[in-house]
Amino acid sequence: MLGAWLRRIYRAVPLPLEKKRRIKALVFSALRPILGRGEGRLFSSGRYTDWVKQYDTLTESERSAIRADIARMGFTPRISVVMPVYNTPEVFLRRAIDSVINQLYPHWELCIADDASPEPHIHRVLEEYTARESRIRVIYREENGHISAASNSALVLATGEFVALLDHDDELPSHALYLVAKEIEAHPDADIVYSDEDKIDEAGNRYDPHFKSDVNPELLYSQNYISHLGVYRRSLVETVGGFRAGYEGSQDYDLLLRCYARTQPACVHHIPRVLYHWRAVSGSTARAVDEKSYAAEAARSALEDYFHSLGEDAEVTHGPVPTTYRVRFPLPRPQPLVSIIIPTRNGVQLLCTCVSSVLEKTHYEAYEIIIVDNQSDEPATLAYLGELRAHPRCRVLRYDAPFNFSAINNCAVREARGEFVLLLNNDTEVISPEWLEELVMWGSREGIGAVGCKLFYPDGTIQHAGVILGIGGVAGHCHKYCPGDLPGYFGRMATVHEAGGNTAACLLVRRNTYLSVGGLDEENLRVAFNDVDFCLKLRQAGLRNLWTPYAVLYHHESKTRGYEDTPDKQARFQAEIEFMQGRWGDALLHDPAYSPNLTLEREDFSFSLAWPPRVPPLPVQ
Repeated sequence: MLGAWLRRIYRAVPLPLEKKRRIKALVFSALRPILGRGEGRLFSSGRYTDWVKQYDTLTESERSAIRADIARMGFTPRISVVMPVYNTPEVFLRRAIDSVINQLYPHWELCIADDASPEPHIHRVLEEYTARESRIRVIYREENGHISAASNSALVLATGEFVALLDHDDELPSHALYLVAKEIEAHPDADIVYSDEDKIDEAGNRYDPHFKSDVNPELLYSQNYISHLGVYRRSLVETVGGFRAGYEGSQDYDLLLRCYARTQPACVHHIPRVLYHWRAVSGSTARAVDEKSYAAEAARSALEDYFHSLGEDAEVTHGPVPTTYRVRFPLPRPQPLVSIIIPTRNGVQLLCTCVSSVLEKTHYEAYEIIIVDNQSDEPATLAYLGELRAHPRCRVLRYDAPFNFSAINNCAVREARGEFVLLLNNDTEVISPEWLEELVMWGSREGIGAVGCKLFYPDGTIQHAGVILGIGGVAGHCHKYCPGDLPGYFGRMATVHEAGGNTAACLLVRRNTYLSVGGLDEENLRVAFNDVDFCLKLRQAGLRNLWTPYAVLYHHESKTRGYEDTPDKQARFQAEIEFMQGRWGDALLHDPAYSPNLTLEREDFSFSLAWPPRVPPLPVQ
């Protein structure tokens, strides 16, 4: 009700769209403590209910078609659903078990380990179900060993090729195991399969959907985004030794990391559908993550173990948001030289702020600054450029041709001396002194293309937190206009992760890599989308583009270039859109770091669902 009322006001207020968006973000930020903690609930709790009815509720026709499709499947793996039980309220225990029994896919077994529950109803309920369903197998532990030991006891009962993890009070929708089996049939090399998830309250109401990224290693290092539904090849689970005692609360994250270390990202598959309902009851992590603080420390330890097992010297600390983590690696020694490239034309105050912030705030030592002067003619700017020529860290190059952002940067990269080049707009201002260390640390990692940073507007709202492909037909910015101190969609604004792309307003990449993919396209993308195109070329070359929240700058967007506010500029902008769509086609509609269940119409990321979702349809008769 409140959300709908606010939306009506939002539409009615006669203000420019950009101001309305910022006001909306600030209002809902202020209301967040009142309306609830769930990142997806503020704008979409009511709409999510409607969305579920329309797009995530099976019709009888779909059920019949799924059964027929199962009968035609050439490979039907047995899936062992592993469920440790301890003193579960009877109503939720029955709902969990019934959700498995009601699966449309029949090739399953439910392996339950009761961890010496003192509540008498547990034994009675389990005996009732085993008497009537031969696919349910139960082991009763004599001593309480906690969740890792109980899960291992349940694993002993498993005979399937794959195991699915189910908590004792959660639920699976009836098509969950069918879609898992279809994914395995399509990808016989799959070792890990995971799905999207949401929460379910005690009354059975669904809310707070987590629509996830595809395989995203750095996001996995930042949080257990894979979580539920998690399905593992049983032989892999056995190889790593099952669950480990001492990691209770994050035992599934620990298992995931140890399995991930033994497989390849190509063998991890994401199903972009909600196939798990996480029960939110008092005392559960689903209700409030800080109710189990010990779990966060167990997860941090599991991450440390993961990196040490790979021989990596990594420091893992708790992140700025509960259940997120920050990983630091040693910088290369000696520090690689970074050539910071700053195109400019006049605007001496902006340029001075930018350069001064780099010189005064940057802790990283090995860098040079290359100022590319694109026909400045203001006396104050020319005088300042003269001062910079005398600075030991600075060089000034003259680019005496009409403005072409791509050509200007390409010219400077050819003249750069650094192992890395960093494209930096002249209307930016460094905030975090560690910004360049952070970018170089991640940019030095194997398989990484371009690394981007968090950019604030001067009012503290987000200008850039990574690029989402497909927004507006080509690309847009994640969480644009959201207050900068929010964690974002399930912590995405507070965690390092692979992004669809990054803005060239602040972009670090190896110089050789930049040159190897042809740099920015100076012929077809003189002004807009050259950075998106560049990031797509890097991805096409097998590299991943990362975004980090720990390199932070202000961005006074387009202060020197201006906006697309003339017929010539608008025509050029439209031509660049059409070029990008022609070059990249469907790749713009399949951002692996963004969900097909979220909108391509807005840049808010967390609050807008896709109507309809861009997922393959279920079979229908």
